[in-house]
Amino acid sequence: MNRSAWALGLALGAAVSSGCSLKRMGLERMADAVSATADAFAHDDDPEFVRLGAPATLKMVEMLLDQAPAHPALLLTACSGFTQYAYAFLQVDAELIAPSNAAEARLLRGRATKMYERAREYCLRGLDAASPGTRAELLAGKLDRLGSIRKDDVGLLYWTAAAWGGLLAVAESPLIKVGEVPKVRALAERAIALDAGWEAGTLHELMIGIEGLPAIVGGSPQRARTHFDRAVTLSSGLSAFAYVTMATSGADPAETERLLKAALAIDVDRRPDIRLANIIAQKRARFLLARAARRS
Repeated sequence: MNRSAWALGLALGAAVSSGCSLKRMGLERMADAVSATADAFAHDDDPEFVRLGAPATLKMVEMLLDQAPAHPALLLTACSGFTQYAYAFLQVDAELIAPSNAAEARLLRGRATKMYERAREYCLRGLDAASPGTRAELLAGKLDRLGSIRKDDVGLLYWTAAAWGGLLAVAESPLIKVGEVPKVRALAERAIALDAGWEAGTLHELMIGIEGLPAIVGGSPQRARTHFDRAVTLSSGLSAFAYVTMATSGADPAETERLLKAALAIDVDRRPDIRLANIIAQKRARFLLARAARRS
């Protein structure tokens, strides 16, 4: 008997012995399979292919969540998937198109806002499943319950912070939203406390952006630099996003150019697990370098 048949046999036996319906078992198996698509998209080298394919997959995730609203893997997939789509294909595109078409850029930021809001809601539902009451307390600005989130849910902490931070980044009036910054920071800091090396420095990349905010909202150039150095070390210098984030977090013009060129020098095939993210980061780096050249 091959491995798949053996696994199916166990599943059928469990269904019969526990009285579970075959429909429910099929739903769980489909949910697990759809949740695994995130890795496939992350490895892709064609952003346009992912741009076209991701919405159908994300809609399928939502349909499955209608049937299994507390499925942990589905909630994490929706949380991360909508966040990544909002950033890669709406927020970045809005930035790139703004110099030539301000009206279209505004529409893209509006769509990004809706996608980030959708992502954040799935993230909060996931955190609520991990520690009941977390969603309501976070929305009310109460952060103590984050201490009950465990290491297994670091991914949810990260993506919740990323979605919430994305909402701040695309806001029409960012000053109105500054009260939300402590929530993003608390989520990121709890994640780092649980697993500082998660995903080869990804949490430190998030912290670069948070610490790159003005001092009036708690930012610190020194701490941003510390997180950048840690991110580069953990990723072996192979994450373009770390360099681009540092370049847009208060670096002087000369260093900004150096950082953006370093991002472009990365071979995206050396880390297949973040190939798509590196391609998107390099696309933004090229735009930022070209914009700086026009201004000089």
